[in-house]
Amino acid sequence: MNILKIYSEKDVAPFINKRAGETKFGEKIVFVKKLDDLKKYSSKYVLIGIPEDIGVRANYGNAGTSKAWEAALRSFLNIQQNNFAEAANVILLGEIDCDSQMEQAENLSSENVHYAEKLGELVSQIDHKVSITVKKIIESGNFPIIIGGGHNNSYGNLKGAFEALKKPVNCLNFDAHTDFRELGHRHSGNGFSYAFEEGFLNNYFTFGLHRNYTSQAVFDRLEKHQDRIRFSIFEDIAINEKLSFSEGIQEAEIFVCNDTFGLEIDLDAIEDMGSSAMTPGGFSINDARKFISYFSKKEHCVYFHICEGAPKLGNFPAQVGKTISFLISDAIA
Repeated sequence: MNILKIYSEKDVAPFINKRAGETKFGEKIVFVKKLDDLKKYSSKYVLIGIPEDIGVRANYGNAGTSKAWEAALRSFLNIQQNNFAEAANVILLGEIDCDSQMEQAENLSSENVHYAEKLGELVSQIDHKVSITVKKIIESGNFPIIIGGGHNNSYGNLKGAFEALKKPVNCLNFDAHTDFRELGHRHSGNGFSYAFEEGFLNNYFTFGLHRNYTSQAVFDRLEKHQDRIRFSIFEDIAINEKLSFSEGIQEAEIFVCNDTFGLEIDLDAIEDMGSSAMTPGGFSINDARKFISYFSKKEHCVYFHICEGAPKLGNFPAQVGKTISFLISDAIA
């Protein structure tokens, strides 16, 4: 099974728009020839993409998240290399090889009674690839920044971190949904519940949960584990103002940041952002940037994942890649 496509300068050269008198990030970013080479560099951050939307389709959602990685690269590689953004601190590793799984998914008939379950089997194959890659990056002493795919990939991130660190990790999720749905076939809505069930996830906090799109069954499930699972409601922060944004951040920090944690952001939490579950009401881009800038710098943060972006589903396709680029920049600044 092919796991990873490692990039070289040649692979991304067409993405970089060079201009006289300027140095673009992509001209100075670091490349490696194999995973073991990560240890040879002092660069802290390792950028990796997951070009898939099988998990979203297995959850009966809108396809398109497979395109977020390339959109993000085209934007991020063209930010300016300057005193505020140091490309030498970032290794562009490449992408999880999802070609075979994506091809198989395309050949499945949605009329098949077992369509979702068969997609779930392909998601499990990608889980394996993601967890191996994340594990090796963390074991090398680096900080993985994972871009793209559905939120099904939270499972592979948490499993990889667990295997690298030999202990369960906490997770903070900036999201309109918990993705803590019941177990069954693997999909984008149960990555966290699977990680919790299998012992990879310890404390879990969802920041900005939308009350209108969370079933009572999910609320009941969360209630059973309230010692380890907490959430804040978007409407309590942004509409009713029962809780300020800063107070919400403090609540989340107390619950997850006292120990090793992963940081996740689902772009469907951002208002009018092209995503698999695009919303007309959500946090602003600047809210998301403040959140990520703050939590990605925390001592115990071990990875950062941006998911569910779908450029073609938004009103302004180019903004998805640019938004992801901003979030990456905020994490590495």
